[in-house]
Amino acid sequence: MYDRNRLRRTMMFIPGNNPGMMRDAHIYGADSLMFDLEDSVALAEKDAARMLVYNALRTISYGETEIVVRVNPLSTPFGRQDIEAMVCAGVHVIRMPKTETADDVRETEAVIAEMEKKHGVAPGSILMMAAIESAQGVINAPAIATASDRLIGIALGAEDYVANLKTNRSPEGTELLLARSMIVVAARAAGIAALDTVYSDVNNEEQLLAETRLIKQLGFDGKSVINPRQIAPVHAVFTPGEKEIDKARQIIAAAREAEARGSGVVSLNGKMIDRPIVLRAQRTLALAVASHIILPEEALQ
Repeated sequence: MYDRNRLRRTMMFIPGNNPGMMRDAHIYGADSLMFDLEDSVALAEKDAARMLVYNALRTISYGETEIVVRVNPLSTPFGRQDIEAMVCAGVHVIRMPKTETADDVRETEAVIAEMEKKHGVAPGSILMMAAIESAQGVINAPAIATASDRLIGIALGAEDYVANLKTNRSPEGTELLLARSMIVVAARAAGIAALDTVYSDVNNEEQLLAETRLIKQLGFDGKSVINPRQIAPVHAVFTPGEKEIDKARQIIAAAREAEARGSGVVSLNGKMIDRPIVLRAQRTLALAVASHIILPEEALQ
């Protein structure tokens, strides 16, 4: 069964009209790949890009990498065709652009369900992600995050958002703080993932690291990237340290010991351990495995 709660430290954008990037995208180690049929594709190339992505998903093995496709809005002539093609191609997640209301989510969900039924795809197997790119979307983030059981995450699209605010992006990101906070809180309340926006200057690794540290501290699960060179720095920020890993192991061991005793009370060194702390420890070990610091079997010890 598909893991809805998988790690999403990085989601790399792949233009849907670039077959070379589609062919090699999975070798760079991003947790998720997002093939884009919307902003990165000119109007005259929409149909060709859709077929390129369809054929890539049908013919290329991307291994364990999560595959996401950003479709065009249903308000355009391309949205329904994009969804139908991606459902047939077996995409994991369809990403909605410019999501402003819960009704936007429900409308897209209805089309996905229609296409699943039409093409004999198991009902509910195609998941969704919503991109929030406007002030209205930020205000409605809690309603958007809970609008569908298919929704596995919400993401910030900063460029359209700051244009909507009539401002520009700054190095410190002050203009994004409210949107980031609203999105991550809405995601946490709904029990889904929160993904941060891209940092577009691929030559400024120092600022990329600073921005990634900020969004990690805010509580985001990961960050969108536009270049393979950005993957390793982002992953480095999300890599736990040795002390953090050791503490996580102790917490998991204490939880298992309590479970073996049939006790619902978990304690470590005389302190009570609540369920959120256990979940955080599990995520720490999952990050350590993904970062190749420990082996998968070590996380189970």
